Amino acid sequence: MAIETLSTQDKALAGVAEKVINGERLTLQDGLALYESGDLLTIGQLANLVNQRKNGDRVYFIQNMYINPTNVCEAHCKFCGFRRDQGEEGAYTMSMDELLHYVGTRYHDGIREFHIVGGHNQHVGFDYYLDTIRTLKKAYPHVTIKAYTGAEIEFFSRIAGLSFREVIEELIKAGLDTLPGGGAEILTERYREKMSPEKASTDQWLEVHRTAHQLGLRTHATMLYGSIETREERLIHMLRIRELQDETNGFMVFIPLAVQPKKVTAGIKLRTSAIDDLKTLAISRLMLDNVQHIKAYFINIGTQLTQVSLTMGTSDVHGTLIEERISHAVGALTQQALTVDELVWLIRGAGKKAVERDTFYQVIKEY
Repeated sequence: MAIETLSTQDKALAGVAEKVINGERLTLQDGLALYESGDLLTIGQLANLVNQRKNGDRVYFIQNMYINPTNVCEAHCKFCGFRRDQGEEGAYTMSMDELLHYVGTRYHDGIREFHIVGGHNQHVGFDYYLDTIRTLKKAYPHVTIKAYTGAEIEFFSRIAGLSFREVIEELIKAGLDTLPGGGAEILTERYREKMSPEKASTDQWLEVHRTAHQLGLRTHATMLYGSIETREERLIHMLRIRELQDETNGFMVFIPLAVQPKKVTAGIKLRTSAIDDLKTLAISRLMLDNVQHIKAYFINIGTQLTQVSLTMGTSDVHGTLIEERISHAVGALTQQALTVDELVWLIRGAGKKAVERDTFYQVIKEY
């Protein structure tokens, strides 16, 4: 690809494009130039180039199930509509029998991953969270356990009086296979002090994942964008993930998540725009040169925009989910789940090759 073929009138973007084409690492200032540019198609073309180099035409998905064992939470994050106080209407904490019933009534043989996150419930001990994993691992030994965000690990450390390493080691003994990417939100302290002051700090979240990588786990990373953060803070977040990846090479995928308004009835001005969603996914692909995959999360941006994003740098459409609760506890307007046939249709419709994977991107089936 020659830079002339991009036909951009944006001089700042032309300089960034030349670096991308030559395989050079982008800086924070380059990221700002991308965000400030109005040339979305060129940004998407550059992100597609990088993704083609890394993944060709392959787009991945997994058959997975979301499990939220409790919604009782000590934290009061401003973006969350899922949490409840103990005793509040709608509050719940599953017993192990209730957990097995919940999973058993939704499980099918194709499911390869349980994705487990929930509230920071201070009314149960660390053993509850260990027992959740033990119970599921015993009943479904062949299913990968992806459980507990970096923020949850920090919470467990406090209630159990254990170090991050000790917490993760105990979880691994119970059957943990990987950590999800949640709890990252935006990795700057200005944001966290305003939006999630009771949860893990920037350094703590990063240290949890550093420790997990050192213990042999490969993990995930998210970014919750579209509220009070600046564009610069989004880029700082990406760069902090990139720096840790340089150190450990433990992240498999980066997942930008569009924040949802508090009510389903919220108007479009309270939601992220399609342009911002596509631009953020594409810029993530361009900035995170050392992360293999960028995931488009259809729960937050919808299926049609997810499909478009497959031509603008993304290589993963997540999974079947079965029942998503957290985004739908606030303003998500999307489906709570998709079937394999629907995911394959989505991918093929973008002219891509659909690949069913396991948690660690090992190929299960090509469609």
